[in-house]
Amino acid sequence: MSTTLSATAPVAPTTGRIRAYFAPVNRTAGIPTIVDPAQLGAFNLNDPPAPPVSPVQWVDLGWISKFARKCGTKVDALRAGSPAFTVAHVRTEIEATVSFEFETWGRLQGALASGSQQTNLLATAPGAAPNGSGGVATPAVPLLSSPASTATTLNVGTTAAVGFSVGNLVAIDIDYAGQTGYVGSGISAAYVRSAAAVNNDANYIRRVTLNVGLIVGIDSGVLTLASALPAGIPASGMKVAKLVGFCDREGASFFQEWSALFVAEGTQGDRILYHYPRLQVLHGSSEAVSALAEPFESVRLAAAFRALPVKDSSDGETVVCFRNYLPAPMRLA
Repeated sequence: MSTTLSATAPVAPTTGRIRAYFAPVNRTAGIPTIVDPAQLGAFNLNDPPAPPVSPVQWVDLGWISKFARKCGTKVDALRAGSPAFTVAHVRTEIEATVSFEFETWGRLQGALASGSQQTNLLATAPGAAPNGSGGVATPAVPLLSSPASTATTLNVGTTAAVGFSVGNLVAIDIDYAGQTGYVGSGISAAYVRSAAAVNNDANYIRRVTLNVGLIVGIDSGVLTLASALPAGIPASGMKVAKLVGFCDREGASFFQEWSALFVAEGTQGDRILYHYPRLQVLHGSSEAVSALAEPFESVRLAAAFRALPVKDSSDGETVVCFRNYLPAPMRLA
């Protein structure tokens, strides 16, 4: 028995909001996170795909608004002869930018929108001198080896657990011990030029790390987190520090770099994916304010990025963005 279905004519996609997903670029190796739309383009929006190389999952940063792509690529005429005739077109400059507003605030949203080292406001030690990004922090708590910690549970022991409460935010990373270059587990959070530049602060990596979590339970010395840590299972030597919030600093020198995937879900079963393998921020921290019922206003993080180039391994072409369209079933090409 055979079955025949009728194809439908192409239509212009009708979409609602845009969903944003980000994954880190391996700054040391210069390797972005690539998503293959042929394999993974139809993923469940609530379950982003796992990158093939990076240990950090694509992170769902929720819905965004005022999504705008701009192409600054310049096309000039190649002329020859006398008088000169246009014989071909050439691209003389490749430029692409993307901007939008995050509809939620969080550690990663803030870091992306600020574009530099967004710092964790670690709980300060008693008597610490005031400092704009937080003073000297209280000593971090080491993780115990047995039972081993996981991406969602941190074993600090019953004695140390007394210093934490359900609802606390925590930063989990290794001590700073003179490292230079990119630092931060799972995601490069800052670049250190010398130990003196960071005051040889043992807490410096925890001060900038994006490996943070929220405590939702404490039992027998084990802290349970609301979600898995971005860097996964804690490595040997990691310690836990309590934090109270996050700080953006206008004028800092470090540039964040991320891979991004923006998904526009069509109402008729089609989907548009905009994949930027490398994005760096265009401006410092800024907000967009929209009026609500008087006297309230909604404050959103405004983000803008410039796309940097990658090589497409299929033919060696240099590109800055992949725009993919996945038609609905039985849609004519």
